[in-house]
Amino acid sequence: MDFKEAEQILQIIKSSNLQGLSDLFLKSAVRYAQIRVEWYYSDQDERTDIDPIRMRAHEALISNCNALARNMKEAGEDDSWRKKLGDDRKRIGDFACLVHALIGIEAR
Repeated sequence: MDFKEAEQILQIIKSSNLQGLSDLFLKSAVRYAQIRVEWYYSDQDERTDIDPIRMRAHEALISNCNALARNMKEAGEDDSWRKKLGDDRKRIGDFACLVHALIGIEAR
């Protein structure tokens, strides 16, 4: 996934009227991305401690992703982004990192 594709998906998500669910999903994306980077810069002992936290954050990210897409579909909103994102766990995690970067740039 590249920045352009992530940016397109992010814009669809941010245009949703389901603000609470979209905020929850985006916050879980940022949280997962932060943990992933913390894990990257940790030694083996620290990684062992972080692994269960990282896994739970990844599960929450995917769960929030699915809930948002499901509710957007039920509300008649564009849920095409979910199919574009796919079901590959690594790809969803990568999307979270790109969302973190895009939101960070937006926030300046």
